[in-house]
Amino acid sequence: MRLLHMVHTLNPERGGPPEAVRMFVLAHQRAGNEVEVATLDAAESGFEKLANCPVHTCGPGAGSYGYAPRLEHWLRANFTRFDGVIVNGVWQFHGVAARRVLAGRKPYVVFAHGMLDPYFMRRYPLKHLKKLVYWLLSERRNLANAQAVCFTSEQEKRIAAQGFPWRRFRGVVVPYGTLGPEGDPEALKAAFFAQFPALAGKPYLLFLGRIHPKKGCDLLIEAFAQAAPGDYLLALAGPDHTGTRPELEALAGRLGVANRVQWTGMLKGDAKWGAFYGAEAFVLPSHQENFGIAVADALACGTIPLISDQVNIAPDILADGAGLVEADTPEGTRRLIERFVAMSPTRRDEIRRQGVNAYRRRYALSNAVLEVYRALGLAQG
Repeated sequence: MRLLHMVHTLNPERGGPPEAVRMFVLAHQRAGNEVEVATLDAAESGFEKLANCPVHTCGPGAGSYGYAPRLEHWLRANFTRFDGVIVNGVWQFHGVAARRVLAGRKPYVVFAHGMLDPYFMRRYPLKHLKKLVYWLLSERRNLANAQAVCFTSEQEKRIAAQGFPWRRFRGVVVPYGTLGPEGDPEALKAAFFAQFPALAGKPYLLFLGRIHPKKGCDLLIEAFAQAAPGDYLLALAGPDHTGTRPELEALAGRLGVANRVQWTGMLKGDAKWGAFYGAEAFVLPSHQENFGIAVADALACGTIPLISDQVNIAPDILADGAGLVEADTPEGTRRLIERFVAMSPTRRDEIRRQGVNAYRRRYALSNAVLEVYRALGLAQG
């Protein structure tokens, strides 16, 4: 089977969709299929290199929308080579190009990647008005013509596109996940501590994700100052594209914990996995998370996730006894840390075991590829 992924960018600093495509490429290949990627990145952007996977850079696209007629021309010339197409993300030109070229000719599915969550309507009402116009003109047809729109949890599927009229797409749940770590945990931890020796030998809580207002980093710093033991450190790992870090650094300073906060920037490869293995717990007090790849990463490493109830897989985490869940409020985030600190070592070990089992059963990416093929209406290759 030959598959095509379409995505706005493969820049790893742009969050979930690029990371999802990179992981799915490997998962498809391990399932014995051929896969290619088409992006709106510029040629020689530095993001076009994937192992054993051709990447077709059809940009640069204009603006955040990514208007690039070259992508549509390339797709018209090449779509017959593929058995199915996976479109990653909405509200951008590559979704329009897919519908114009593929509708009625080739099966395609759309991964929403949380972009249809009503959180954004509440948080950014003016942007919602612009999206509403675009929905009426184009996006609803992009989704309606797809074989399916893929969501990563029942919660995401249930609330998707609330606030938008004429929702006539077929939604399916694909059990999303991660490929998990490779290598010896001690060696991976050594790789991380080699870069950040101030954390070596110290208990620390880990946040890993974009430094963005929706992630609740301000809640985490406040809760850390109030509830974390005095010998604990806080590692905040991830890129800052919104200029949020200076405000958070000032907050840590006012609360007297600036010297206990380690900013690592974006972590990749062995250092990323080592950060998970070395952490006492992973904390994500997000205000909106359609899935949370980092939660699955934490489970794969046996690291206890402390997450908000706005992470859409929180009900599964609770059902499996694989972590702690509280509200995305100052009080809820403080309780996450307080509850974790109060746990006995035996209880922590039990939750870690349950977390690893939950990862293997629910979130190993090998489980997801078959569901993608089913959503496309194709037999597994």
